[in-house]
Amino acid sequence: MSNAEHHEGTRRDFLYYATAGAGAVATGAAVWPLVNQMNPSADVLALSSIRVDVSGVSEGSQITVKWLGKPVFIRRRTPEEIADARSVDVSDLVDPIARNANLDGAADATDENRAMDEAGEWLVQMGVCTHLGCVPLGNAGDYALDGGVGGWFCPCHGSHYDTSGRIRKGPAPENLPVPPAEFVDETTILLG
Repeated sequence: MSNAEHHEGTRRDFLYYATAGAGAVATGAAVWPLVNQMNPSADVLALSSIRVDVSGVSEGSQITVKWLGKPVFIRRRTPEEIADARSVDVSDLVDPIARNANLDGAADATDENRAMDEAGEWLVQMGVCTHLGCVPLGNAGDYALDGGVGGWFCPCHGSHYDTSGRIRKGPAPENLPVPPAEFVDETTILLG
């Protein structure tokens, strides 16, 4: 093999490697923006943990806050609502799982496992119907003490949630989820 043939082989190899390297860099430059767009935006990351002042929430009312781009219902329940929710037999529920991020995933859906405090006065849950993602209306469900109106009703497809946020009627497959939440003092709830 002559020196010229040997030189030609290394030049061809160099051109192959240079072309492959340029192709890899171009592919990476094209794919990176597509992958990077799937990361959460800065405003969502900033809201991954929020503090909510609940000092102005009176008994029997609720506030709705936005957390991670979704509504969260924070309700201060009446003794009647608590009694109604605690009188339910778990075997009567559509979804017997608590869906509480603060507890073991297999905890049953008793009111005690869904409320924030032992007395059951505070209920915090995601305000998104588990059927197709609509926002349920408060004080509008069919499940309350003595057949009155209470709980939540989803106007999109008719799901009814009781005063503990558990699915009782309609197409929704699961209870309203309880997000990670805790009291940091007597009037402040930390979400996230």
